[in-house]
Amino acid sequence: MRLIPVAAAALLLSSGAAMAQSSEPGIAVGATAGTTGLGVEVQVKVGPIFTLRGSLDRLTHSADESYDGIDYNADLAFDTVGGFIDLHPLANGLLISGGAYMGDRDIDLAATPTGPVEIGGQTYTPSQVGTLNGAVKLRDVAPFVGVGWDDTFYRTGRWGFRAVAGVAWSDEPEVALTSTGGSLSNDPTFQARLRDESRRITEETEGYGLFPVVQVGLNYKF
Repeated sequence: MRLIPVAAAALLLSSGAAMAQSSEPGIAVGATAGTTGLGVEVQVKVGPIFTLRGSLDRLTHSADESYDGIDYNADLAFDTVGGFIDLHPLANGLLISGGAYMGDRDIDLAATPTGPVEIGGQTYTPSQVGTLNGAVKLRDVAPFVGVGWDDTFYRTGRWGFRAVAGVAWSDEPEVALTSTGGSLSNDPTFQARLRDESRRITEETEGYGLFPVVQVGLNYKF
């Protein structure tokens, strides 16, 4: 029966040591990869369950997209700075994160029609349209919430593993569409049609306001 109190004492001592270790302040740097692109992070531990985290992320991507029946070449470029508070409620790697991404989040569009296209409810020929250029601009601030695992400050080694999943969101994007090189590029009526087309693209891109965030990374603790 003496084994029970001995085991209990050992468990309490080990738990106390783990809590003391998690309570120690610390700084860590790391690298991440995920839906936000490639990034670097700095973490500062401010208590047994709280960590402040800052990030720099860059995401670039090119794809063919179709909006309102017109095919565009879309170039995406997100350059963001993030600030977050990570809560570790059990004083281990499990975390709940909240904060925001801030910075430029733009999608550039370009299309050169080879056949008749409908713009703002009116059909135009390629020579009338020329080249369509557009910009889909998401709001500069996107709040974020997520959950994950980061054991950087809850293990004895210098290295820690991080994985997080969540969502960032913002208001509907702003869309601006222009024309160059067409016989009607400077025509006021055609420009009004382009504004109508911009509103239609805005309706199609409303879902861009919700951005899934999935990241993995490695940290090094000082």
